Amino acid sequence: MLWLSIASKIFGQVDTLSYYPTTVDALPYDSLYLHHTLDSIIQTGVDSAAFPGAQLLIIHKEAAIYDKNFGYHTYDKIQPVQSRDLYDLASISKTTTGALALMYLHDQGLFEIDGLWKDYFPDFENSNKANLDFRTVLAHQARLIPYITFWARTKRKRGKFKWRTFKSKTSKRFPIKITDQLYLHRKYKKKIYKGIKKSKLREEEDYKYSGLSFLLYPDLVQEKTGLPFDTFLYKTFYQPIGAERLVFTPTKYFPLSEIVPTEIDTFFRNQLVHGTVHDENAAMLNGISSNAGLFGNAHDLAKLLQLFLNKGTYAGQRYLKASTIEEFTRCQFCDKGNRRGLGFDKPLIEYDAKAAYIAKSASPESYGHSGFTGTFYWVDPTEELIVIFLSNRVYPTRASRKLYSLNIRPSLHEAVYEAIRKRNN
Repeated sequence: MLWLSIASKIFGQVDTLSYYPTTVDALPYDSLYLHHTLDSIIQTGVDSAAFPGAQLLIIHKEAAIYDKNFGYHTYDKIQPVQSRDLYDLASISKTTTGALALMYLHDQGLFEIDGLWKDYFPDFENSNKANLDFRTVLAHQARLIPYITFWARTKRKRGKFKWRTFKSKTSKRFPIKITDQLYLHRKYKKKIYKGIKKSKLREEEDYKYSGLSFLLYPDLVQEKTGLPFDTFLYKTFYQPIGAERLVFTPTKYFPLSEIVPTEIDTFFRNQLVHGTVHDENAAMLNGISSNAGLFGNAHDLAKLLQLFLNKGTYAGQRYLKASTIEEFTRCQFCDKGNRRGLGFDKPLIEYDAKAAYIAKSASPESYGHSGFTGTFYWVDPTEELIVIFLSNRVYPTRASRKLYSLNIRPSLHEAVYEAIRKRNN
């Protein structure tokens, strides 16, 4: 098959969990407690229609102590979730693509954390963002607005698309495929850049999560490395560590049957979003963005997170400096009430069970990220712990919020810490 041939050429053939030689059976865990508790929490989510299926992988001290799949791709219960299946990682992409690439550029002397926006994006020199520094931008402290819904800007009041935005058929001028009946103008990226450039800055200098800068980093990476963003990531990180199932535009490499659907979109694409990125802005960037766009499974995501946990090394090879990992994953503005690292999320400065999506027991040194589609990972260097939960909670609609109301993620996370405590006692 074409997709298999392409994937083999790009990534090679690597055993999925070869890095983790030990399983729970070989470790002195209370296996009954760990499995019963985690199984119960996930099954409650499935039974309550918080998500149709999920992958859950727990790595402790380089051992896979829990590795299970639950439910199905959709609620029709036809296709069970398997370990190979790919989920849309959504905003997890910010740390596993954008921040990852910036860490590499920083190590190579091509990017300064305290550098100014205008020095890396010359087109913004005369904008209100010219003198923003990347430390505040990456820590979501730079007064950027959270998001711009660019697809909504393409429509006129009566619902028709504006000129030079979308057409129903592809052509040289409209080559970017959104759906089989929706193609974007080849130069629309310029309007996205212009929209970011003209966007207002918030008045308050405080923490406010924003994905805008992550729409720009792929072009910065290509400028500095000479490689397209996805190719750079494949060749520099994913391929060398054997993460063959961390990909953009996954239908180029894998069959649709191995990709979990996300949402039935009733307002923009007007169809099931399956095999293409859920985030609308990333879709308009041809699926290649660091705001969202990466697909993956728990097994291969774990490899990259182990590289983070190892402070830049994986299987004996160094990919990033330890000091760079430490800098990007530490709290940058705790003194201003902002918990964030550089791209990475961190525990709340003061734990609030109503606001947190992670365990109270997570150490201050820990870090991670969540994704809108129902994805989540957390790395805790203190415990040498990686927790990965992948779901498609937006199926069939993003209106479903049971993942949050049932406290699935913090409950799972806390149960893992309790299992570790039981082991240590």
